[in-house]
Amino acid sequence: MSDTSGHGMPRTALVLGAGSDIAAAIIGELGRRGLEQAVLAARAPAPAFEAMRSAAPDVRFTAIDWDTLDTGSHAPLMDMAADTLGGIDLVLCAVGMLGHHAGLSMPPAEVDVMVRTNFAGPAAALAAAAERLRLQRHGTIAVLSSVAGLRARRSNYVYGSSKAGLDVFAQGLGDALRPHGVRVLVVRPGFVTSKMTDGLDPAPLHTDPATVATRVADALGGRREVVSVPPVLSPMFGVLRSVPRGVWRRIAGDR
Repeated sequence: MSDTSGHGMPRTALVLGAGSDIAAAIIGELGRRGLEQAVLAARAPAPAFEAMRSAAPDVRFTAIDWDTLDTGSHAPLMDMAADTLGGIDLVLCAVGMLGHHAGLSMPPAEVDVMVRTNFAGPAAALAAAAERLRLQRHGTIAVLSSVAGLRARRSNYVYGSSKAGLDVFAQGLGDALRPHGVRVLVVRPGFVTSKMTDGLDPAPLHTDPATVATRVADALGGRREVVSVPPVLSPMFGVLRSVPRGVWRRIAGDR
């Protein structure tokens, strides 16, 4: 039976960007807490299915080929997921690309792809998800954002700005959906050691997919609207967002 309160542990889920290591860890953790069935939407559905089945062997999966940049596919995906699952308790948005040097080294075409992949595409998909959940009057949307979106650095400002856009979109979406019984949870991890960050030196206070998954699952069981991983990043960036830019450049190593 699906959770119809709009809060608590989901029994059904739609995963956008199901090839993500973090998404697999989250679904694995939710599987241990009662998740029963999920639709996996990914550009490479077969490997996503295998990774998810390994992470959550007791969850029933349906995997489909889906691209966040194909905006015409978003509404049909929501219809298909709702029909398959009998109602969507959770939409987990794990779409994104990093890029090792998302700054001046990126030519215009690559900037365009990153911004559309990290912001415009997911935002369009979340708009479709919001309409579906609004009509059913329950459910949660969990959006994987990043602390990189809280303050720009010269080394990754393209990535950071795309995540900042998605973060603000998700917050506004949450405010708009709240009267309709739908919650939006914004997840802001720091550096996560995963296949997305392969080849990069781990940043201070780095974390891993399993830790992110535990924090997300705990948050889904409550009423929080924003969760940082690790938690210390929340008060830390509360201060860092206010320091003068010259000080921030020294702190971030961008002098």
